[in-house]
Amino acid sequence: MSNDTIANMITSIRNANLGRTKTVQISATNITKNIGKILLQEGFIENFREHQENKNYFLIFTLKYQGRKKTPYITTLRRISKPGLRTYSGHKEIPKVLGGMGIVILSTSQGIMTDREAREKQIGGEILCYVW
Repeated sequence: MSNDTIANMITSIRNANLGRTKTVQISATNITKNIGKILLQEGFIENFREHQENKNYFLIFTLKYQGRKKTPYITTLRRISKPGLRTYSGHKEIPKVLGGMGIVILSTSQGIMTDREAREKQIGGEILCYVW
């Protein structure tokens, strides 16, 4: 298993969406908690909570689906900045995903936030992932 917790989280959510699974269990770190808060705030997931087994902490995400066919709200999750190749952007160069329909999650000096918040505060940072 790799040390890239963000990539593990993205892959787990992507696999759960393909299998139309309602919940996903992800190892809890500060980064995954903050990304979970953003996904909840933006309406991509229904809920998430912390769970402890022995001394291991997990986040349990409840994914959101719509309609009878259970179409997932998260259609694509893409990891951008990787441990081998970091990708940084100033506030003027932050990309827009699907013309503003999707979100870019950034790690900035003021914490993890969406592209809209970073542009508003005029700060750049490391582009973690795209969600739409």
